[in-house]
Amino acid sequence: MTDTATLAGLDPSTLGDVLRVAGSAGFDRWRDQVRRTGGCANPIHLTGWTLTKDKATGETLHRYSTETEPDARLRVACGNRRASRCPACAWMYAADTYHLIRAGLAGDQDKDVPATVRDHPRVFATLTAPSFGPVHNRPDSGRCRCGTSHAPEDDALGTPLDPATYDYAAAVLFNNHAGNLWQRFTNRLRREIAARAGLTQRELKEAARVSYGKVAEFQKRGAVHFHAVVRLDGPDGPEDSPPSWATVQLLTDAIRTAVDHAYTTVTVPAVADQPARSLRWGEQLDIRPIRAFEAGTDITEQAVASYVAKYATKAAETTGTVDRRVGNREVLVLLDVPEHPRRLIEACFELDALYPDRRLRAWAHMLGFRGHFSSKSRRYSTTLGALRQVRADYRAAQQNEALGLADAEPDTVLVLASWQYAGQGHSPGESVLAASIARDLQLNRETAREAMRDQLALEGARS
Repeated sequence: MTDTATLAGLDPSTLGDVLRVAGSAGFDRWRDQVRRTGGCANPIHLTGWTLTKDKATGETLHRYSTETEPDARLRVACGNRRASRCPACAWMYAADTYHLIRAGLAGDQDKDVPATVRDHPRVFATLTAPSFGPVHNRPDSGRCRCGTSHAPEDDALGTPLDPATYDYAAAVLFNNHAGNLWQRFTNRLRREIAARAGLTQRELKEAARVSYGKVAEFQKRGAVHFHAVVRLDGPDGPEDSPPSWATVQLLTDAIRTAVDHAYTTVTVPAVADQPARSLRWGEQLDIRPIRAFEAGTDITEQAVASYVAKYATKAAETTGTVDRRVGNREVLVLLDVPEHPRRLIEACFELDALYPDRRLRAWAHMLGFRGHFSSKSRRYSTTLGALRQVRADYRAAQQNEALGLADAEPDTVLVLASWQYAGQGHSPGESVLAASIARDLQLNRETAREAMRDQLALEGARS
C-alpha cells in the first residue's frame, strides 16, 4: 500500500480518490489486475468475453466476462517503451532488449543462439553526429571553452556557446536522415569486409554474414547517435562459424573505413534559403572489442547488453523536449521547453514546408529523428515478438492450469472471444496506487536479482 509520507503530500481531491478506490468493494480485484500489468501507468481498458468449449461435445469448459470486473473492465498493459510515459512497461521492454542483445553475444539455446557465438568477432561501436557549432561540455581538461568547469548536472551542458551561429537546420536534418546514414553505413561495411577478404559481394554472402543490434541515443546537444553490437558470422548466421580470415581487427578496420567513406553520405538539396548539405557521421568514432564476462574488462557481454537496454527506453525527452507530438509553438511556451530543444523543434517547423517528404513537423518532438530506436539485423538473435510470445504462452499455461484445462489437447478446444476498447489510463487516485504497486514489484525484482547474484558468487567460491 502507498506509504504515509506519499499520502500526506497529495492534494485533497487526489487523496479523496485514493481513499475511494482503496475502500471500494472491487479493490482487491482491481489491484490484481494492475499487478498483472506490472503496475502499468496508463493501462488499456477492454470490455468483452471469452468462451472455451469442447469441440467434440460442445460442452462449455469455461466462460469469462468483464461484467464481473471492477467498472466492468479488464485492464491490460499499455506496452509503451518510453520510461517517461510508463516506467513499468519500459522496464519490461528494457528487459526484453537486454535478453535479445545478450543472446546475440553469449548465446542462449532457448533462443536458438548457440554458445559458440562467443567465439565470433564482435565489437561495440558508437557512431556519432558531426559538429553543428561549439557547445558547453566537460572536456578532459575539465574546463569548457566558456571558461567554466561545468558540474555533471549543469543545465548548460550541450547548449550552444553562441546560439546565433549554431546550425539548427543541419542538426535536425542530420537527425532526420540518421536512419538513411545507418543503412548506407551497413551497405558499405559489407563492401569493405569483402574487399579485405579478397571477395566479391556475392562471394561474401556465401562465406560470411554481418549481424548487428543497435540502439539510438540522444546526446545533450540534441543530436542522435547509435550504439551498435556488430558481429561476423558464417553465412547461415550465429550457428555457423565465421571463416578464418574474419577477425576483430578486420571488422574494426572495415567499420572505420565504412564510416569515413564518401558513399556513407546523404546529400540534401538546396531549397529556398537552405544550402545544399552533405550529411555524414561525426569524427568521434568509438569501436571496442567485446569480451566474455571472465575477461576482466568493462566491455563485457553483460555490460553491453545492459547499456543498450537502458537507452532503448529513452528518447529525445532526455534533452528537455517533450515525449509526444507538438502542434504549435504556443505549446512549447506552455510546457516551458528549454531554449535549445525549443529552437530545434522550431527548426523542424520551419523546414517542414521546404522538405515535405521528410515529415519534420510530425517528428518535431523527436528533434527530427524518425527512425527506429532499437533494431537488429534478421539473424542477430531472437526477436522481441518471440520473447513476448514466450511470456504469453507461459501465462496461458498458468491460466489453463488454474481452470483445470492443462491436460486438454489444443486441437480439442475451441475458444471464442469478443473484445472492445473501452478507454485508457487511471483516475488520479488509481495512478498513486498503481505507482506504489509498480515500486513494490520493482523492489521484489531487485531483491531476487541480488539473491541470485549472491548465490552465483557463493557457488563460484566453492568451485
